[in-house]
Amino acid sequence: MSTAQWEFDPEVGGEMHLLCADVGVEAGLSRFLEAGDPIRWTIPERETLLVLEGAARIEIAGGPTLDLKAGDIASLPAGADTTWHLTTPFKEFWVIHR
Repeated sequence: MSTAQWEFDPEVGGEMHLLCADVGVEAGLSRFLEAGDPIRWTIPERETLLVLEGAARIEIAGGPTLDLKAGDIASLPAGADTTWHLTTPFKEFWVIHR
């Protein structure tokens, strides 16, 4: 699959491109072309992300709020209840691992 091919992401909206899915790890790209309502998502496993374009304010329930822009890296713990406020267009590279 070419990185020019994107599919709808039913979990959080937007679009995603899955780069790999193997035992214990998934990696891919996500993008949002237009701003919408904040995205609420519970992180299934540890997620490490790199913001490639745009910005995100990620509120972590019971924890800090992260303000990320292009070039920033963050790692979110498994089970974190998060609310994402995106500045679009937004694109990230992410890795979910155990």
